[in-house]
Formats: sequence, C-alpha cells, structure tokens
Amino acid sequence: MNKLIEAKNISFSYQYGESIFENVNFNIEKGEVLCILGPNGTGKTTLIKCLNGLNNVSNGEINIKGKSIKQYSFKEISKIIGYIPQQHTPTFPFNVFDVVLMGRSPYINLTESPKEEDIKITEKALKTLGIYNMKDKEYTNLSGGERQLVFLARVMAQGTEVLILDEPTSHLDFGNQIRFLEIIEKLAKSGLAVIMSSHFPDHAFSSSTKVAIMKNKSFIDFGKPNDVVTEENLKKAYNIDIKLLELDNRKVCVPIKHI
Repeated sequence: MNKLIEAKNISFSYQYGESIFENVNFNIEKGEVLCILGPNGTGKTTLIKCLNGLNNVSNGEINIKGKSIKQYSFKEISKIIGYIPQQHTPTFPFNVFDVVLMGRSPYINLTESPKEEDIKITEKALKTLGIYNMKDKEYTNLSGGERQLVFLARVMAQGTEVLILDEPTSHLDFGNQIRFLEIIEKLAKSGLAVIMSSHFPDHAFSSSTKVAIMKNKSFIDFGKPNDVVTEENLKKAYNIDIKLLELDNRKVCVPIKHI
C-alpha cells in the first residue's frame, strides 16, 4: 500500500527555543486511523500542525504521497489533507451551508463563484452526516457537537484523502463523543486516512488501527492498539496506575485511585 503521510525522524523547535518534540517516525495509509495519545504539553498539537504545513519541522522529513511536503503549496496540501483544529471560535454568523461550502475553497479562484458541482458536493456532505436540515441555521448558534459535525462536513466537501483532528472530542459530551468516533470509523472504512490526537486512551480501542503515545518529546511506543495501549505504557505516559478491563470484547481504561 502507498503511504499517504510519512514522517521520517522529524523534530521541531521554535527559533532559539528548546525542542518541542524529537525523532518522531510513523506513516499512515489509506483507510487507517492513527490515534496520538499523551499528556498536556507533549507536543501533540505542534506535531499535527507540522503534518499539514502550518509549522515547518526543524529536522527530518515529512512526505505526502511520496513527495516532500516542501514541494507542495498550501493550496495543494489543502486538496489532500483536511484539518479540524482543537478550537474554532466562530466570528461571523455564516449559515451552516456556507461554512461547509468553504471547504471547496481550494478549488475555487478568488474571482470565481462556486460552481454547481461545488453546491452538489456541499449538499452531499451535509446529507452524509445527517445535518442537511441544519443548512440554514447560523453556525454561531449551534452546540459544540453540532459545530464539530459541520466542520467535519466542511472537510468532507474539501475532498481530501487525509483527515487530521486535534482533540476532536474534548468539548463533546459522552454521547456525542461516541457518535463522532463512529463517524470517523465509517469514513476510514470508505478509504479516508485519519490522524487524531486524544486525551482519552479508550478512544484508541474504539476506531484506531494504529496508536502512538507521546511523552518526553517523543513517541514512547507506536503500533497496534492492543500492543501499545498497555497498563505499563499508560503509567509511563500519565504517571498514574491504570487498569485495563475487557467489556463486551472491548478494552476500557480505568484509573486506580490510591487512598
């Protein structure tokens, strides 16, 4: 299989500052879901911004579809990689349809208006996620869960091959977390490659095919969920005792409180 994204020994540091992460290696292919776990301050968000060209790595190489990320324009990257940041504060009261239509911007010149094809693709994305009935609502008046679905529809309209999500469930209630992860799993089965960071180790068992755990500026482990998300690795990452239990053929992580 062809590697959609490959990180080869990459590191990042701000100018004249200490390194944020070092010597990170991984790759992701079509239909795979990579979940990056780790405590706050380990560099997960910075790493994600390097993968979509918002940050430039200090050392190492990032390849997109076999070609260095440095050879792509930002517009070209946007046709391959869709990105949903951890926080997106709405400023203008655009309606939902227009927000999703913005996903077509890599294909529309500044002097052009959206074509009929762009309209149809936008409608399809809304219908696929079951939010077409919200198309005329103001984005600023939506709940956190609804906004996340709208942003996901926007990325779907973008027509990318890779979806990168920074803490996508951190502001969602428990029910919406599960529903969002189910959508991610369906998108991966349709062929999309997904990279997401998370604070919830359980999520690695829900939809991921690969897991990385970040600690002390690097990956302490990388591989399949059952091999990587272990009690030993979780204790290394979070400095607490965690018990892995199996319920209905799925593992869950339970922190142990010592009195």
